[in-house]
Amino acid sequence: MKAYVFPGQGAQFVGMGKNLFETSDLARKMFEQANEILGFRITDIMFEGTNDDLKQTKVTQPSVFLHAVVLAATLGNEFMPDMVAGHSLGEFSALVAAKALSFEDGLRLVSIRALAMQKACEIAPSSMAAILGLDDEKVKLVCRSIDDIVVPANYNSPGQLVISGSARGILLACEQLKAAGARRALPLNVGGAFHSPLMEPARVELSEAIMQTPITQPLCPVYQNATARKTTNPDQIKENLIAQLTAPVLWKQTVENMIADGASHFTEVGPGNVLQGLILKINNSVSVSGA
Repeated sequence: MKAYVFPGQGAQFVGMGKNLFETSDLARKMFEQANEILGFRITDIMFEGTNDDLKQTKVTQPSVFLHAVVLAATLGNEFMPDMVAGHSLGEFSALVAAKALSFEDGLRLVSIRALAMQKACEIAPSSMAAILGLDDEKVKLVCRSIDDIVVPANYNSPGQLVISGSARGILLACEQLKAAGARRALPLNVGGAFHSPLMEPARVELSEAIMQTPITQPLCPVYQNATARKTTNPDQIKENLIAQLTAPVLWKQTVENMIADGASHFTEVGPGNVLQGLILKINNSVSVSGA
């Protein structure tokens, strides 16, 4: 069975989508539509901007989303998924590609999400860190022992778990996790504590927009970050999308469930190839490719 997966924030690069714009009438139409919806020419930043330009929150998330959904659309009849999933932001791309969410509504929600997350990041100093080479349970135990906000945020692959929390909590956790045997504890260059309780203001703001947005039954099961389980129920999809901002991304568990349900080939749709590498670390018996 074929699974299609969609990357999240961090996959962006200058020049992303330019070839699609230049070679596909459909892509060009969608890119110009996105410029109109967002109220600025995001394509200029994606194609010709600087890395710093592309790192702006209001640009980064819509850019990754836009590249992925346009690429999926240009695949035409080749895009025949038995199941889909997206990593964090990529979940919105997956829902649009699977026809549960319109392109226009998806882009609006991603823009609202990006700005709401940026506002939440500015409330208090916060950060994330990648913990390598330590058992997930050990990481969770250390996080729980810290007398500040620090939680598991991204279960990416065996031996790779990203934690999220207050600046002080992350600092203390990194020290204790290295002492507990972590091979590395790497602070990440991010604006704040994504997928943690510190995103609660953004969750509240985004939930209002999601509840007002039409979501229909997708053309195939969607595996969502907050549960790692498949669903085709529009109400459940909305609940999981809202929960996603403060819940951990259960990527490892999601991929394991997709494989258990019959996925044998994974195609990554969007910029970069990070998800392909993670999937092979989770289970190297499957095949992976980029779209």
